[in-house]
Amino acid sequence: MDIIKLNIEPLSQSAFSAFGDVVQTEGAKHFTINGGSTERYHDLADLQCSGSQSKMIASIFRGQAFSLPLTIKMMEHHPYGSQLFMPLSARPYVVVVAEAGQLQQQNIRAFLAQGHQGVNYHSGVWHHPLISLESSSDYLVVDRSGKEANCVEQQLEQAIQLHLIN
Repeated sequence: MDIIKLNIEPLSQSAFSAFGDVVQTEGAKHFTINGGSTERYHDLADLQCSGSQSKMIASIFRGQAFSLPLTIKMMEHHPYGSQLFMPLSARPYVVVVAEAGQLQQQNIRAFLAQGHQGVNYHSGVWHHPLISLESSSDYLVVDRSGKEANCVEQQLEQAIQLHLIN
C-alpha cells in the first residue's frame, strides 16, 4: 500500500472553521466578573448534542505520546454531537480532520495545536483520535452521552504519513 504524505499546518480559527472551533482566549469575547477579579472568555465553542437521552458530559482523556513522522490508517466521527478537547498538559498535539459527510481522503488536513489551544469538532466531522506529542498528555473532553452509539470509525484506503512543516 502506498503512503500519502501530509504536511501539518499551524492551527488557526480561519483554517479550522470548516471542521469546528479553535478554543483559546486569544481574540475571544470576554468580560469581567466576580467583582473584577476574573475575566470570563465567553461562548468559545458551538457545543452540539442530539439523539435520545442525550446530554453533554465532561471527561479527562490521557493520550499517549507519538513521534513524527506518524502513519495513520483510520478516522472517526460522532454523528450525534460535537467533541471538544482542551489540553491540560500545555503540550502541543496534532489534529487531523476532514469535513462531515462521506470521508474524502484527499481532503484530510492536519494541524499543529499548541498547548493553549483546544479544538471542538462539530458533529459529524471526521477526525483522528488524540495525537499527543512529547509525552503523555491529559485533555478535558466535553462531548455527548446518549442512547445511540456516537462513534463511527472508518479505515483509510491509503495510509497517511504526517510530517511537520519546518
